[in-house]
Amino acid sequence: MGTDSPSPSTAPVALGARSAVRAVAQHHQAVVGFLVGFFLVLLLYTTVSSQFGSQAAIGVLQSVRTDENAMTPTSPSSMPSNVTQGDNMKEENKGQKIDEHKKMEEDRVQHDVHGIEKSNQTEAKFDDEKEENPEQAGQTVNDASDRMEEELIRQEIDQGGGKNDTNIQPVTPRKPICDLSDPRYDICEISGDARTLGANRTVLYVPPVGELGADSQEWSIRDQSRKYLEFVNKVTVKSLNASQAAPECTSRHDVPALVFAMNGLTSNPWHDFSDVLIPLFITTRALEGEVQFLVSDLQPWFVDKYRLILKNLSRYDIVDFNQDAGVRCYPHLTVGLRSHRDLGIDPARAPRNYSMLDFRLYIREIYSLPPAGVDIPYKEANRAASGATTAEQHRKPRMMLINRGRTRKFVNFPEIVPAVENAGFEVIPIEPRRDLSVEEFSRVVDSCDVLMGAHGAGLTNFFFLRTNAVMLQVVPWGHMEYPAMGFYGGPAREMRLRDVEYSIEAVESTLYDKYGKDNPVISDPESIHKQGWRSGMRYYWTEQDISLNVTRFAPTLHQVLQMLKQ
Repeated sequence: MGTDSPSPSTAPVALGARSAVRAVAQHHQAVVGFLVGFFLVLLLYTTVSSQFGSQAAIGVLQSVRTDENAMTPTSPSSMPSNVTQGDNMKEENKGQKIDEHKKMEEDRVQHDVHGIEKSNQTEAKFDDEKEENPEQAGQTVNDASDRMEEELIRQEIDQGGGKNDTNIQPVTPRKPICDLSDPRYDICEISGDARTLGANRTVLYVPPVGELGADSQEWSIRDQSRKYLEFVNKVTVKSLNASQAAPECTSRHDVPALVFAMNGLTSNPWHDFSDVLIPLFITTRALEGEVQFLVSDLQPWFVDKYRLILKNLSRYDIVDFNQDAGVRCYPHLTVGLRSHRDLGIDPARAPRNYSMLDFRLYIREIYSLPPAGVDIPYKEANRAASGATTAEQHRKPRMMLINRGRTRKFVNFPEIVPAVENAGFEVIPIEPRRDLSVEEFSRVVDSCDVLMGAHGAGLTNFFFLRTNAVMLQVVPWGHMEYPAMGFYGGPAREMRLRDVEYSIEAVESTLYDKYGKDNPVISDPESIHKQGWRSGMRYYWTEQDISLNVTRFAPTLHQVLQMLKQ
């Protein structure tokens, strides 16, 4: 065989090489699928080059380049047929060169048989089919290659290939940041970029770039626990859209913030706790002080009176929201206070299942009162004096007797005090004042075993009583048992206090002398309540005082005394 051009015996080799190169050129992304075939072609090319010289190899490569666009992919498994075609050469070329070539071809096949045996077995069937129907075989290869290329492209897309721009996540619709569904309160929760414009009573939410849409959202809510209370001014909460520019931050904070109001019905201790302090506890206690308060309609007297509670719920300075001229930026911000019911907590809805008992013990801890395991003062004192020889050396149970200064006050208070003392109690009479120090007053209440008073805000001091102490509530005339239980009796029991109620008769109410026994105010209180809460408020909360019948009241005092001794 000469070295100037490839002989007929090299045609299958060139065809195999052209097919492999063509397949690689057309389907470079499917290189994994054709890796074995390409390797075999490359191995064959190396063998041929070593046998027939560099000129033949150059001729093969030139042939591949020339016919690249006209190639039809074939399987490298056709290479073993070179042995048969070598026999054909024997007829055309007599002599030593033919025998020498045959020997070299047989040596090559023997050398490669172990490396390509499995590939030949797999693709031999394909070669046979190709000989019978070459067009269909070529189409089958192309279809398979296309499918492999499509699969590689799909995998690249799924894996976030850098060259593919289709890996863009769809914009997730924004959910409302304000919840107006609760019958008691409205609340807005912003997680992300929250910015405050206190002087405008406005809070802004700046959504991430991927969530900015063409529309903006806006709410206006009362930022306290009573959503329909007209005394509470509203705060505006806005979610910006793509066309609205966010104001620059003048200060950035790492902790969450809470915007809430201190005005409304506050200044009445019951409303102080029911409308602000208990909702504040529900909303922020789980944060363990890591929250800043932005107070709209700030009341300096409120901050001063309840400073220990406020400082414990937040370790940061209180901001007067309405007077704040800067733009404060927070990672999380809440507007409004959560509330479950009047002077109450629903553990099922509270973080960490907080209850009214948790709140009472929390308040006692803040004011440095004895812990929960300490018994009522009456038992503690008598336990310490257990070595005494006479009953007179034992301390009497102590009762704080609250006399209201205006409505529902005891008009015969001077008569009540000795009656209580005669029943076996030590009496501490008190008329609560707004300027009374909570720290000092809490210690006085803690020293008592009983807290007695007419239905009203003074009984809110039961938070400072010890477990198993008694709250004795005098219920005014006018079907007042329901609010008496709802506002005080129920919460007292939830806090593991003992609740005793004494409902007065009509003649013990000053309304009896004012309107007479036949007036519906006395004879038919239900008809008064049906006229609306304003009518009930007028007669039974505002106009009524109490003249307690101490004789009728004596059995109730005896009941309380026996409870304390148990």
